[in-house]
Amino acid sequence: MTDTRQSIYRDVAQYYAEKLQAHGETPQGVDWNGVEGQTVRFAQLAQVITAPAYTINDIGCGYGAMYEFLAPNPALQQYIGIDIAAEMIEAGQRRYANNAQLTFVHGSTPLTPATYSVASGIFNVRLGRNDAEWWEYMTGVLDVMHQYSTHGFSFNCLTSYSDAEKMRDYLYYTDPCRLFDYCKRHYSRNVALLHDYGLYEFTMIVRK
Repeated sequence: MTDTRQSIYRDVAQYYAEKLQAHGETPQGVDWNGVEGQTVRFAQLAQVITAPAYTINDIGCGYGAMYEFLAPNPALQQYIGIDIAAEMIEAGQRRYANNAQLTFVHGSTPLTPATYSVASGIFNVRLGRNDAEWWEYMTGVLDVMHQYSTHGFSFNCLTSYSDAEKMRDYLYYTDPCRLFDYCKRHYSRNVALLHDYGLYEFTMIVRK
């Protein structure tokens, strides 16, 4: 792991630990505006799921909110949440204590492959990094998701098609066409770009 990536992981962990401390186990505690937008994002990410039974690695899981979205479907066999912020992992462990369907891992890499991997919001806050540094970081994480997913993975990013007056310097806006091309060339022929659900972002679905 490069020194730059280690530095990013450290800064990201601190950023989200502070959000959790300020807002608790809420969408705001993982840097979203509210429940409605968070649920919309989960629904897009879940479109990668087609298997009749599956396990999932949630990269940057926070306190495990996506589990609550997925749990009503009996196809979910095991949810593994991975987060670099120890405070998030501790919050998830408390929230779902004695639930054998969940496992939480403190770190940046899953312990074992899952059927699918998902990541929501982890590529948005660049924390002072330039475009080249953040692109390298982002694609490095995608490499991990690809490696630890047997059937596919999905993730979301803020879009470079956002209204200029609403864009912020501390956020990273990705060119969806560039990233679509990257995923097609590096991960799979079966890639879907979802850019039609009313938020200033897109979701990428990579199926193997």
